[in-house]
Amino acid sequence: MKSSSSPKIQRRHISGVFLLNKPLGISSNAALQKVRWLYRAQKAGHTGALDPLASGLLPICLGEATKFSHYLLDSTKRYQTTVKLGNSTTTGDVEGEVLLEKTVHQLDEATIKAVLDQFVGDIQQVPPMYSALKKEGRPLYELARKGIEIEREARPITIYAIELLSFTEDSITLDVTCSKGTYIRVLGEDIAKALNTYGHLIYLHRIQTGPFDLIPEYTIEYLESLTEEEREALLLSVYSPIDHFPKIQAPEGRAEYFSRGMESNIDHEAEAQVLVFEGDKCLGLAEITDKKRLVPKRVLNL
Repeated sequence: MKSSSSPKIQRRHISGVFLLNKPLGISSNAALQKVRWLYRAQKAGHTGALDPLASGLLPICLGEATKFSHYLLDSTKRYQTTVKLGNSTTTGDVEGEVLLEKTVHQLDEATIKAVLDQFVGDIQQVPPMYSALKKEGRPLYELARKGIEIEREARPITIYAIELLSFTEDSITLDVTCSKGTYIRVLGEDIAKALNTYGHLIYLHRIQTGPFDLIPEYTIEYLESLTEEEREALLLSVYSPIDHFPKIQAPEGRAEYFSRGMESNIDHEAEAQVLVFEGDKCLGLAEITDKKRLVPKRVLNL
């Protein structure tokens, strides 16, 4: 008897970075798996989750590019967000139930900007209960869904800039540039409190991650409309997350040794990290020590 199941997809050894514009309504992992399926990639990873109710830039690393994905996880992010004023919710966004309500006093641009200025710089932020942070191996959101709240320590973050884009009698729309680990939901709640009311997010859209800017047309639907060759043409280089690192050529005759993870002598001043090439081919990431040794850190298999 023949199986009615569909044939198994043939995975490929393909590497590069795709700058997905994630839609609303799906998780980052679901978006990742869809892109991986469309590219038939053996390996894939994303570079900083967006909630299902958030949209925007989600760089997808395929194949060997996953070796550099943590640099994007740790990078500066930029968002546009709208905070609805007047009430808070259990989740800090529109998905939660209304928790507290408070009248919104008449807003003006000068007052809002004065409050926003208080949040620019190095600040402490308490992570929300509805987050993937873990307590004794369990994500906090699991506890939150059971009505359990535990004490969380404030963590240092940096808000590099907040721009007021627009406001109404009960909402403010902001452009926020921030460090890794920043919860925009919490920032919105804290700004609302500083305006003497409560608030929650009704819109969150990421427009920048590290060196990458959002390309609005790079949606899942757009990928689906392309041929395999056209999709591949959209991929950035494997090393694009760290393209700003210094670049050097491998010492003559040592490229193969580098690719085996072996150290070499090199006549070069010490550098923390460098991208190593043989001609136009990137061999990987290395460190040059003060003893002029080239030490492989991430070797690419391309």
